[in-house]
Amino acid sequence: MAAVRISSRSGLPSLLLYLGIGIALGQDGIFDVKFDNAELTQVIGYAALVVILAEGGLGAKWKEVKPVLPAAAVVSTVGVGISVGITASAAHYLVGLDWRQALIIGAVVSSTDAAAVFSVLRRVPLPPRITGVLEAESGFNDAPVVILVVAFSAAGPVEHWYVLVAEIALELAIGAAIGIAVGWLGSLGLRHVALPASGLYPIAVMAIAVSAYAAGAMAHGSGFLAVYLAAMILGNSKLPHWPATRGFADGLGWLAQIGMFVLLGLLVTPHDLVDDFWPAIVVGLVLTMVARPLSVFLSLAPFRMPAREKVLMSWAGLRGAVPIILATIPMVSGVQGSTRIFNIVFVLVIVYTLIQGPTLPWVANKLNIADDPAEADDLGIESAPLERLRGHLLSVDIPAKSKMHGVEVGELRLPAGAAVTLVVREGTSFVPSPATVLRRGDELLVVATDPVRDRAEERLRAVGEGGKLAGWLGTGSPVANAPGMVGPHGGSAIPQAMKLAKKLGGAGAPGNGNGTKTSP
Repeated sequence: MAAVRISSRSGLPSLLLYLGIGIALGQDGIFDVKFDNAELTQVIGYAALVVILAEGGLGAKWKEVKPVLPAAAVVSTVGVGISVGITASAAHYLVGLDWRQALIIGAVVSSTDAAAVFSVLRRVPLPPRITGVLEAESGFNDAPVVILVVAFSAAGPVEHWYVLVAEIALELAIGAAIGIAVGWLGSLGLRHVALPASGLYPIAVMAIAVSAYAAGAMAHGSGFLAVYLAAMILGNSKLPHWPATRGFADGLGWLAQIGMFVLLGLLVTPHDLVDDFWPAIVVGLVLTMVARPLSVFLSLAPFRMPAREKVLMSWAGLRGAVPIILATIPMVSGVQGSTRIFNIVFVLVIVYTLIQGPTLPWVANKLNIADDPAEADDLGIESAPLERLRGHLLSVDIPAKSKMHGVEVGELRLPAGAAVTLVVREGTSFVPSPATVLRRGDELLVVATDPVRDRAEERLRAVGEGGKLAGWLGTGSPVANAPGMVGPHGGSAIPQAMKLAKKLGGAGAPGNGNGTKTSP
């Protein structure tokens, strides 16, 4: 865990620290552990990558990804093709590799690493547009790159480019269809079936995401794209006990990274890297300074994005363990010179991750790109289904920059069938009145019946983003004018929600509205 803290404070992706641990344990290291099973490393690496992509998909916010989805799709497909061509040419003409080896290296290093990108971007306050493109790209581009590396590593001549492009398109389409279907069906089931224990929800979510990978692979589609899309749908479906699920996935992702990086460190033989150091530097320099910027600028040419944002995205194309895992594919396939390919990729990844990761915040500052501090924070809402009572408990946290601060309970205008039954403020809980003014840092307990659960959450999020006039000013869902709504001063009763609250034991005498504890 000390390595995790050092990683987060130094700005280095954890890749470098855990690779270092693996190298220290392995050949030429302190304990001189002999490990050269590339096939086992590939299998474990694939399994870890599935978990990492699932964790990244669960954390992706649809409202950030949706506007930039076309751009991310183009960068992760067309951009990958441009990067492969330029990098492979450099490996062939400048380093002297034959075309098969050069194409494999070009494909392997053209994939940005999801774990490295997620870990670095979550510390750098970038605008949602840039974060959305980079995170979606790192989740999407593994799929076409894996197909390319497998094709280039197969015995016999490489297929015609148009056949290869058609195969990639077909596998991506199959993977996308399966991922969307599994994610939608899984979220539907989890939202309408109350599991016996809350601890089962995180396990169920991860099981559904992994099932998407298995289904995509069995259907000869892209399992990696399937698991990422399924996880993204699950992560944006307002599932019960979501904070616990998110924390579980985050911990599982860290565990997968640690195991994968240490294993890759064990696989490498340090004294063999000396001869391939300068070739790796040359290929990495072309990749970082030529191939990546051209792939970003050319593929994003149809989209209206400032040049400085494209420059930042060019520099933020972080490589990590994924290229090293993909470099084991030619080793398992028996490609001539595959050990040299692995060594070049290993050195390239370490050197350029060491340069790009810590300098990304500095580059963002120099380009004057930072997140808007005035943007309202998203509400933290946790839902617990009450299947027998046909209702839901919504636990709402009001963050520091939420525009719900200063809004009266009655001004929330929740739909009939939903009510705020409890407020926790600075450790003190009380039952609010319609005139109770909400403050940042408050925790609310909202009771909602089944039919209005989604509308209640939509309204809460809308007020959090746009304040009390949300819906009238074009912010959020315009539920304010719907029939059966609570009036501005909360004069009307909410019979269904209050009956449900009484069953739960949460209804008492109205609070006095000033934040003090109310007598029962």
